[in-house]
Amino acid sequence: MGEYMTVAFEGRFDTAAASSAERELQQVFDFAGQEITLDCTRLDYISSSGLRLFLGLLKSTKPKGIRLFITGMNSDLKQVFAMTGFDSLFEFK
Repeated sequence: MGEYMTVAFEGRFDTAAASSAERELQQVFDFAGQEITLDCTRLDYISSSGLRLFLGLLKSTKPKGIRLFITGMNSDLKQVFAMTGFDSLFEFK
């Protein structure tokens, strides 16, 4: 595995998608590189379950010194992040 990883999300990241994504994202939780980018260019919607998963990724990477970035958010997603205070927790590209 390299020093950098990009994970792309697509469609709706609702409760059902978040629970299946959590299993699929185990390699991201185990990542030992320098930087992870969560690409939201094709993501239309994120629920509280999706936000929880993003927060879990942040909490698992920060102690390892891995930088976690989010890129490609549309205006609706940016509004959700601003309303929940998540915009102050994450770094954006």
